Amino acid sequence: MKRILVTGGAGFIGSHLCERLLADGNDVICLDNFFTGSKDNIRHLLDDNHFELVRHDITKEYFAEVDQIYNLACPASPPHYQYNAIKTIKTSVLGVLHMLGLARRCNATILQASTSEVYGDPKVHPQTEDYWGNVNPIGVRSCYDEGKRCAETLMMDYHRQNNVDTRIVRIFNTYGPKMAVNDGRVVSNFIIQALQNKDLTIYGDGSQTRSFCYVSDLVEGLVRMMNNGQNFIGPVNLGNPCERSILDFAKYIIELTNSNSKIVFKELPQDDPVQRKPDITLAKKELDWEPVVDIKEGLMKTIEYFSSKLKEVQ
Repeated sequence: MKRILVTGGAGFIGSHLCERLLADGNDVICLDNFFTGSKDNIRHLLDDNHFELVRHDITKEYFAEVDQIYNLACPASPPHYQYNAIKTIKTSVLGVLHMLGLARRCNATILQASTSEVYGDPKVHPQTEDYWGNVNPIGVRSCYDEGKRCAETLMMDYHRQNNVDTRIVRIFNTYGPKMAVNDGRVVSNFIIQALQNKDLTIYGDGSQTRSFCYVSDLVEGLVRMMNNGQNFIGPVNLGNPCERSILDFAKYIIELTNSNSKIVFKELPQDDPVQRKPDITLAKKELDWEPVVDIKEGLMKTIEYFSSKLKEVQ
């Protein structure tokens, strides 16, 4: 049994990770400021003696005795991270500094949830970990993109200079139950619009691509990365290399939901990546990891979840 801290633990990915770590027999401290996280995601865990919920913002220091730290705290969808851009980059810089300080004091292993957004609008396709990226440092997305890039820098510097046991994973588009209804990203937007028979909104002409990974596959990758030993610290891509155009994805959602929705097109936001597909060769080699959940299976579970959430508010 380990004592494990999960920052952002009431969020979409964080709550699934908390469930997995408890199922594996660990003590879990879930840290969240509830900006995008929800108590509904972890309410069923509150009676578990091995689970502890703490309302806290990692831009302030936190002290505890822990063996492992999964740092997932940061809003991840553009509407949320752009809402308070300064707070977003503080979370990725000050927050990571505080968690690295905690890891150093406790001699804990720390895993940083980085993102495919460190590749920006990539000139290399598919994206490999040795690609340095194409990020606009002064754009409207830079609070998130550059914040995560700086977080990776801090992780590596603490590893080299202070011998902290660090791990870096670059997470590509992830979906599944417990996504926020107001998440603002393509999977949740399309499913909710389709379930309500509203127009599906595509930004741009729909030719841009994304690769979608089901949340249980991602969590498996996180746990394997954390526990793989110090020979491989990353960064490593975690995502599903099955690439789809946004237009084809929208049509597929309409088909799966038996919706009467139409597709409408709006202007593409600034710096929105044209292509996104992970090269997971490194994850296969070092972690023996690759996604196993089929896109249809994962989407049907996600559709069922959002359908039940919409019924709750009716």
